[in-house]
Amino acid sequence: MAAIITEKFKQHNANQFFESFSETANNTYYLFLGKSTPYSTGTSGGTDAAPPTPSDSPADEFYIWDDMLAAKKIGTTDITYAIPRRNWTNSIIYDQYEDNINSSNTASSGATNLYSSSFYFMTSDYRVYKVIDNNNGVAYSGIEPTSTSTSTITLGGYVLKYMYSLTSTEIEKYLTTDFMPVSTDSTVSAAAVDGSIESLVITGGTGYTDGTFYAAIYGDGTNQGTATGAIVRITIASGAIQGFGVTAGTDTTIHAAGAAYTYGTVNLGTGYTFSDTSLSSASSVGSGSGGVVSVQAGPKGGHGDNAITELGGHYVMMNTTLTQAEGDDFTTKNDFRRVGLVIDPYNYGTTTIASASTRRQTASLKLTSTSGTFDPDEKISQTTTGAIGKVVEWDAVNNILYYQQERFGDYGTSSVGAFIAFSGANAVTGATSNASGTPDASADAAITLAGGGSITFTNGYANPELDPDSGNIIYVENRKPISRASDQTEDIKLVVEF
Repeated sequence: MAAIITEKFKQHNANQFFESFSETANNTYYLFLGKSTPYSTGTSGGTDAAPPTPSDSPADEFYIWDDMLAAKKIGTTDITYAIPRRNWTNSIIYDQYEDNINSSNTASSGATNLYSSSFYFMTSDYRVYKVIDNNNGVAYSGIEPTSTSTSTITLGGYVLKYMYSLTSTEIEKYLTTDFMPVSTDSTVSAAAVDGSIESLVITGGTGYTDGTFYAAIYGDGTNQGTATGAIVRITIASGAIQGFGVTAGTDTTIHAAGAAYTYGTVNLGTGYTFSDTSLSSASSVGSGSGGVVSVQAGPKGGHGDNAITELGGHYVMMNTTLTQAEGDDFTTKNDFRRVGLVIDPYNYGTTTIASASTRRQTASLKLTSTSGTFDPDEKISQTTTGAIGKVVEWDAVNNILYYQQERFGDYGTSSVGAFIAFSGANAVTGATSNASGTPDASADAAITLAGGGSITFTNGYANPELDPDSGNIIYVENRKPISRASDQTEDIKLVVEF
């Protein structure tokens, strides 16, 4: 059984995802960082030089929670629709808008789908244009377009439609080497006419009568066959129908765009007489052959009505900036190798969906009677209880040890596979540093940290701020290690394709 996932379905899913950030019954999304220890064959698979492809399984989702370091909420101002970036370059061939690109009618590039073809581009001043006509697959040859007219323009041998311009905020926040934000220009949208005809595909043919001819565009449009319906002006020179353009007297072009067309037909075999005397022409284009004037129906709403759907904006980009320690929740003393999205996680120990801007996801110990300095990523143990874990960060100023316990023997389970939590006023020792300290049973208060954040301890212990294994992890990306520093900012952009 033959079937496809249509562009409309992809766009629908992108819209639903985008709207879920801000609708009344909205979801809450957090970007998280994880995995401070190297990838290895015996545990996670892969290496730091060649990170493993994430697996999509219940077991892996549990494990991702184990080494999650911190999370930051993605706000409604941190998302945009996006499309693949295509830069304007002179002397290359762009595809053109056609309403029926498929495997039997491919674009100039060979693309079998409009939205995978190169029918739009962005200029160096961040204006975006749709290619209405590419001069029968000839390379663009001319200056870079700058017009923001709501009418089509002719430049470089092409017919172009201005769509929108990127704002300075969009450029800074969302523009990447591979993707660019897409939005609808309200002025362009207001000028769009649903069902107007703005594009033709011309086959020149031979043997036609030279001159200028006017023909009605028939189909399902308003006032078809009359001077107030859609009309094409046909220019014939040297027996051939001239290509589509907007230059008076030299090209075949649209004399009147009409409205409400979803398809159109031009009959070259018969001349047309209109009540408008300015449309007088010879009664027939002659007995030539091979010529075709193919009418291209515009997108729903007309060209420029909705740039997001017209240009294939079934991508949603999220941008999150991590500035230094972000309220002391993101460590700057260790690296990370994993980025992901979790939707609707709970606050620790509750069924209340988290809403804070940032969440620390490491457990913490307030130690007393300390000696030595704990090393990042070293194994720690509590001999009395048998608990083991790994160091994420040691705060020597406040004597706070940030740690994690994972689901394999190196950093979380005993020799028989049992998970044992750290507890009591029992000494904790570092395996390589030999540093040690005892959980401070008298620590039952919030401690203010260097960046203004705080941690509340109970008998020297503090839990992570998100409830492990709550919500749903919907995106995971394994990366090569990224080191952090106290003066460092990460600008993380995630693009989800639907």
